[in-house]
Amino acid sequence: MAGQSHSPTRSHPDGDPAAADDQPADSSMLKPAAQLTLMRYLQDLPDADIPPSPVQPRYHTGRLPNNKAGDGKPRLLLMGQRRSGKSSISSVVFHKLPPSETLYLETTTRIKKESMHSFMDFQVWDFPGHLDYFDPAFDVDNIFDEIGALIWVIDAQDEYLDAIVRLNATILNLHQTYPNINVEVFVHKVDGLSDDFRNEVIQDITQRVMDELSDNGYENAPVSFYSTSIYDHSIFDAFSKVIQKLIPQLPTLEALLDSLIRNCHIEKAYLFDVLSKIYIATDTSPTDIGSYEICSDYIDVVVDVSEIYGWDRGDDEAQAGNNENAINDAESLITLEKKSNNYLYLREINKYLALICLMGDDSPADKKPLIDYNVGVFQEALAQVFPRGEK
Repeated sequence: MAGQSHSPTRSHPDGDPAAADDQPADSSMLKPAAQLTLMRYLQDLPDADIPPSPVQPRYHTGRLPNNKAGDGKPRLLLMGQRRSGKSSISSVVFHKLPPSETLYLETTTRIKKESMHSFMDFQVWDFPGHLDYFDPAFDVDNIFDEIGALIWVIDAQDEYLDAIVRLNATILNLHQTYPNINVEVFVHKVDGLSDDFRNEVIQDITQRVMDELSDNGYENAPVSFYSTSIYDHSIFDAFSKVIQKLIPQLPTLEALLDSLIRNCHIEKAYLFDVLSKIYIATDTSPTDIGSYEICSDYIDVVVDVSEIYGWDRGDDEAQAGNNENAINDAESLITLEKKSNNYLYLREINKYLALICLMGDDSPADKKPLIDYNVGVFQEALAQVFPRGEK
């Protein structure tokens, strides 16, 4: 294959080759191992994307075992004390509100329920801080039955002992009935703290929460802690890690991205939800906030340009039920641009997702055809992992 003068053909998972163009290509682009490794993952998808669980999820929804209604829309519950920043977080992440304008948001006085439609449909419930959710007047089962994650927001600049007491009381109340709930603690508004004091606050909150749960007999509680601020990328990074826990086929996505970066000599690859700037998957190499910030800012530029020059997708197209339509639901946006010491490669995968890769100086533009080919195979695999037509 490496000795032929024709461009590589893309193979169907069943082995039927597609037609190839008769244009000459450089032999360095025709490496069978690099081109076919991702195809092997694609062929193994029927086995690779099955999570080790007796509950068979609908893969595109992130359905959890405690999702009893079966509507396929896991809930993210935003809870915490009053004025801790819950509504600001929701507005900045999901409604693109500039952080400076959150100062004018009104205090939440009732439960706000919002549905988010993207690569995975989910709901965000914003709870007022003054409510006692376990009061007999509330239907606890109705609130927590379909929960995907409980996000508890703590204001790091305020007195947080009462917030910790309420958080632990909530966890202990839910532990027996809903043991599968992911508890995510956002230590919020850390932008106003020095680095040393920020670390002390996070360590203190973590220690107090875990010690109190342990004293009440709840050892190794599934609680995660994040330092966040709406004035930088930390809130998007935290939400990315929360959402990833709701995706049963995450190991499959990571395996595909690992193969992609290995065969194309890519340093880091992210699969982004375009509108929210949440990355739903990345390869398993170490992640640093700097590389995420570069990719996130590039997404902003692409979205701004798409709003001006993009085409309007109709509802019938957006709900297309076959893989071919799902693949072609992208605007064929492929860019390769150099940013400081890195090349940025962006390709829109479909209406909701975009792949961004960071490459070093040893990844010149003449490798772009090989990258395009492998990303095309990745795109076909992704259409099977997230079959939007099942909704």
